[in-house]
Parts: sequence; C-alpha cells; structure tokens
Amino acid sequence: MGMQAALARLALPAHVTVTIVPPGLPRTKPRALNLALIEARGTLFTIFDAEDIPDPQQLRMAAARFLRAPEDLACLQARLVIDHADEGWLPALFALEYAGLFEVLNPGLLRSGLPIMLGGTSNHFRTRALRAVGGWDAWNVTEDADLGVRLARAGYRMGDLPSDTREEAPLTLHAWLKQRSRWIKGYMQTLVTHSRAPVRLLREAGVLATFAFLSLCLGTVVTALAYPAFAVAAFLAWRDGSLLSPTNAFHSLTSGLAVAVWIFGAIALFLPPAIGALRRGSPRLLLYLPLLPLYYGLVCVAAWMALHEYRAQRFTWNKTTHGLARQRAPLAEPFTGGAAIPAPPGPEAARC
Repeated sequence: MGMQAALARLALPAHVTVTIVPPGLPRTKPRALNLALIEARGTLFTIFDAEDIPDPQQLRMAAARFLRAPEDLACLQARLVIDHADEGWLPALFALEYAGLFEVLNPGLLRSGLPIMLGGTSNHFRTRALRAVGGWDAWNVTEDADLGVRLARAGYRMGDLPSDTREEAPLTLHAWLKQRSRWIKGYMQTLVTHSRAPVRLLREAGVLATFAFLSLCLGTVVTALAYPAFAVAAFLAWRDGSLLSPTNAFHSLTSGLAVAVWIFGAIALFLPPAIGALRRGSPRLLLYLPLLPLYYGLVCVAAWMALHEYRAQRFTWNKTTHGLARQRAPLAEPFTGGAAIPAPPGPEAARC
C-alpha cells in the first residue's frame, strides 16, 4: 500500500502504467513479474528493482546489442555496483564481492558461453524467450537463479552488458543475513528442482553448462555450509604439524589435496575481488581484502539459516528494506556507445 500511495502522488509519463497484482499466493516478486509478462507488449523485457539507479543509456545499449545479436541470445545481465561503500565495513565488503562477481567472474563465464546465476535486476530479456520457458517460478525465492538455468536448458544464451546499475547494500548485519539467507535458500530450491532428472539436465543443457551450474549453485551452498568444518580441520592439522608433515601415504594424499584446495581457494577468494576493484577504479576497496575470510564466515551463518528455513519456511520471502543509505554516489558519465547507439533526433530533425 505504501508503494501504491507513493506512485499515486507522482505525475507519471504516459508510457508508464501501474499494475496492481491481484490478491493471492505467493506474495513474491516472481509472481508479480509473471503478471507483467502477461501484459508485456514489447519485444524486450527489462527488470529494475526499486532501489536501482541504472545508467541512463542502458536500455538503448541493451536494445542495440539485441538488434545485432543472434536470436538465441535471450538475456543480457548489466553490472551491479554498490555505490555507498564508504558507509561502513559491510557495504564495503559487499561492494568488493560485487566487483569480483560482475567485473571478473560473470563476464568470463559469459564470454565462454557458460550460464551464470542472474543478478535478479538489470536483466534485459527477449520477451518471446521468457514466454518460451514459462516465465518465472513464483515459489522460488531466488527466481533469477532458476530462470538462468531454464534458459540454458532451453538452448538460449546469456550475455554480459558492460553498463552499470547502482545498487544499495544492507547497512546492518541483521538485514544482510536475512537477504543472504534468502538467496542461498533459493539456490537450494533451484538445486532440488533441476537435479530431479540429472540425465535430462545433461542432455538439455550440455556437459559444460551443467558443470557450471553445479559449480556455481551446488558449490556455493556446500562450501558455505562446510566453511567452519574446513577451517577448523585446517587449523588443527596445521597446529599438530600433520598438514605439511604427513606420516603415511594416505595422509600424504589428503594433505596434498588439502593444501591444493587451500591455495586455489585463497586465489578464488582474493583475486577476483581485487581485480574487480581495480577495474572499477576503486582501489580503496583493496583495504578490505583481509576481512574477506570473516565476510565469508558470515555467508556460512546465512547458509545455515537458509538450511533451517528451507526445512521450516521454504517459501517465506525475507524482504529487504531499501532507501536507508545516506551516501549514494553521484551518477557517472553515461555510456554513449558511439555510433552503435545514435542519439535520438531533435524535434526539427524529426520533422524534416
């Protein structure tokens, strides 16, 4: 009702329509999106969350990309940026995480033709592709992750859109844990949904896409849940000397695997966020790199909360309150895209 009242006070342009979702369950974002998909008349369908501040040229850039791309390109994911990293250690670490994800990992996977877990906002779709896969799962609390997998299974591709959308991170640990536990619970739902027929999943998505899906979705859940066990085991093995001084062949094998996992895990933990922060022109975020192990310890707490909620409140949507940040950064220079996205003609030129 608050959103409806706020919109009623605005003088909205003629091309903007406010739609009231009819009563019913579930009361979720994907259910509202499915209603919007029914009413959509355009060839492209874009999602912006209420707190988003997208680049002013982003819609035109996406339209130009789709115009030049093959028909199997169904989705473009813009890059999400936390723009108030100076407001505390939690937004700063969130910004560092997003820098690694949207500047390094996602673009790399998409250039390799592999699927990603969509960001849920600043997604640009071909409307017909959305309708072909049946829209969103209204009961999945991380609907973007599920939709990305279904697009891949239907033979569609996703692409990176190098255009920024400014996002707001939670300011308090309580709000952050509620949001992150919902995301991980949705990953659990997505895993269960798409793992019921593994042979069919392999046949439809292909080996590489299936491996990418399991690495991103299953890997996120398992590593988050097992984080304390691995950390404690590594500490105990280091303290008693068995980690680097194995006593038999079995211990040599397990120690070798443990050291390899530790080395590559450390690289995966620190390198993408560091590269992403530099690419974003935010070197100050590098000061927070030493806190990333603590940050992912909090992800572990959120994962165990998600597991409990998956058993007790599977479809409960933990809503995140936005509009609390006080230090949103000024908008950067808009992307013009050169000749690929020409500026619209002025009134005189349009009449000539």
